[in-house]
Amino acid sequence: MQTEQIYTAIQILRQEVTQWPPALVDGMALEARDPYKILIATILSLRTKDTLTEKIAPKLFAMADTPTAMLTLSADEIAELIYPVGFYRNKAKTIISVSRILLDQHDGQVPDELDALLALPGVGRKTANLVLIAGFNKPGICVDIHVHRISNRWGYVETKTPEKTEFALRNKLPPKYWLEYNALLVVFGQNLCTPVSPWCSKCKLTELCDQVGVTKHR
Repeated sequence: MQTEQIYTAIQILRQEVTQWPPALVDGMALEARDPYKILIATILSLRTKDTLTEKIAPKLFAMADTPTAMLTLSADEIAELIYPVGFYRNKAKTIISVSRILLDQHDGQVPDELDALLALPGVGRKTANLVLIAGFNKPGICVDIHVHRISNRWGYVETKTPEKTEFALRNKLPPKYWLEYNALLVVFGQNLCTPVSPWCSKCKLTELCDQVGVTKHR
């Protein structure tokens, strides 16, 4: 994909993704922009499919949806509520730690700056950027495995890790697309541009895509 073709690609994706439901956190942002719930849901979703997280997160939030309420629960109680998300016991401890720090250091509010978010336990660049975007509508580039894979598959960037993809996109992707780039590519990657044997025959981006690394497709 040539640099100038990203404009066409985004326009096509905006239309294509309307046929599928949004990813979990993006859907939460559309319903109500609650930074704390978005932060916790993002922590839950790490290494866990959205289809599972979207069933588990409401169970947790029904019991506690603020840092103060969360600290009325023990790590064991949270672990029981969020089972069977991946690493549920570790995530329960992380949720307790994050909630305590928010109360002790941020007046119970989720910070809206990247460095402050990265200082929270269990929060990496992907999570921090997603909270900025979905929680505060602030520019960020959230790179999960879908964004990393598809950006490289297109030939738009040439990177080896999601973190390197983030910085490559910061240098290359027009800022006006930062807020929506993750939301578009995640849904696209979950439903059409899949990791193995993508649906190239149904894709309207085929002429723009370099198909880097694609050895088999449908």
